[in-house]
Amino acid sequence: MLLSQVETMREQLRPSERKLADYVLEAPREVMDLAMTDFAARVGVSQPTIARFCRALGFSGFREFKIRLAQSVAGDVPTVYRDVRTDEPASGVAAKVLDRTIGALIQVRNSLSTDSVAAAIALLSEARRIEFYGAGGSGIAALDVQHKFFRLGVPSVAYSDPHTYTTSAALLGAGDVVVAISNTGRTKDILDACASAQAGGAQVIAITHGTSPLARMANVGLFANVDEDTDIFSPMTSRVSHLAIGDILAVGVALARGPQLAEKLKQAKDVLNRRRVGS
Repeated sequence: MLLSQVETMREQLRPSERKLADYVLEAPREVMDLAMTDFAARVGVSQPTIARFCRALGFSGFREFKIRLAQSVAGDVPTVYRDVRTDEPASGVAAKVLDRTIGALIQVRNSLSTDSVAAAIALLSEARRIEFYGAGGSGIAALDVQHKFFRLGVPSVAYSDPHTYTTSAALLGAGDVVVAISNTGRTKDILDACASAQAGGAQVIAITHGTSPLARMANVGLFANVDEDTDIFSPMTSRVSHLAIGDILAVGVALARGPQLAEKLKQAKDVLNRRRVGS
């Protein structure tokens, strides 16, 4: 991938060419829209320096370099992504946070098992009761997903307090389903609650990392293998991935429950519309 190549070769470049490499790594999408003269002005180098930089990377010129950058940037940004700097301008903050989020969603799209999605939808469609568990930020995701499910006509609730979901899990039985959301899949309270629910006959669907203890114990695993960055300024990309998986499940269950549910959803939408102020 091109950005990985730039990162690898950076130390072998001349100081002026290294400035170009840093700019490409910092703002690859911006570089794709720049003419050579504008790129030279932004970085403070000459156009011949840009030509040498492109040749050092194996390209005939700046135009070929931009074509390859456009082809590879979507896949490379998540892995070569640079942390938000303390002096980051607003344009850089917006670009970096959005690129990281887009990259995480692409990762999930490419790796999510459709068989597991189908199995989870089947369990949820037939569930007597659904409980969503999450701790910390995952608790917020659990509440968001449950908010979509309560309209589907299945009794559901979301818990983020460990005392509450541990106690509730012990009361579940056959026909009930727990959806446990955890990025690390290593939160002890979540693991204990899921084990308790399974002991009573309930099924557990885990939205988590595929290598985690939660993934190994779940009846169905939906894996968001997003490696959370260490950038202290940036929001967690795993949360967005979990919300997207929750949306997939909600849409899947709505479709599985057929036309009668669609009519009920329309009635609920009409009620909400009546509560809005007209234009």
